Amino acid sequence: MENEEVKQEEKEVKTEKKKTAKKWQEEVDALKADAEESKRKWYAVTAEYENYRRRTQNQSASRYQDGRNDVIASLFPIGDNLERAMNACADENTKQGLDMVLKAFQKVLESEGVEEINPLGQAFDATYSEAIMAMPAEENEESGIVKQVYVKGYKKGDKVLRYAQVIVTQ
Repeated sequence: MENEEVKQEEKEVKTEKKKTAKKWQEEVDALKADAEESKRKWYAVTAEYENYRRRTQNQSASRYQDGRNDVIASLFPIGDNLERAMNACADENTKQGLDMVLKAFQKVLESEGVEEINPLGQAFDATYSEAIMAMPAEENEESGIVKQVYVKGYKKGDKVLRYAQVIVTQ
């Protein structure tokens, strides 16, 4: 009987150990799952932060460039007025002085990467020009050709800073 009691006790101890081991294994598995979930969340937050950082950096650079372009665009009327003054000027010395100032103005635009849009004699392209008037086409003249540039246009790279205002043939 004592032998049976010992066997029974050993059996109960083994069963208890199995239950405890199973319980511990379940807890370990749950902790591993929690760790994996935390790791996944950490990766997601890290990736989101990187995306945010890049996005704000690009927006900042874009805003800076847009601000520079706005300042440059505000100078265009000054260049227009210098050209008009030079064309209307009768005094040769004054004309020469205006020409020097106009060349300095154009050099500043060039140093900023600004190019003049000159569509004269070309087919009208709404990407770079704004038609302000239409004229009847003369004989042997195609329709839709830029006949006269009323106000110069400017672009920087692919971005149009000011559309050329043109007169187009009908």
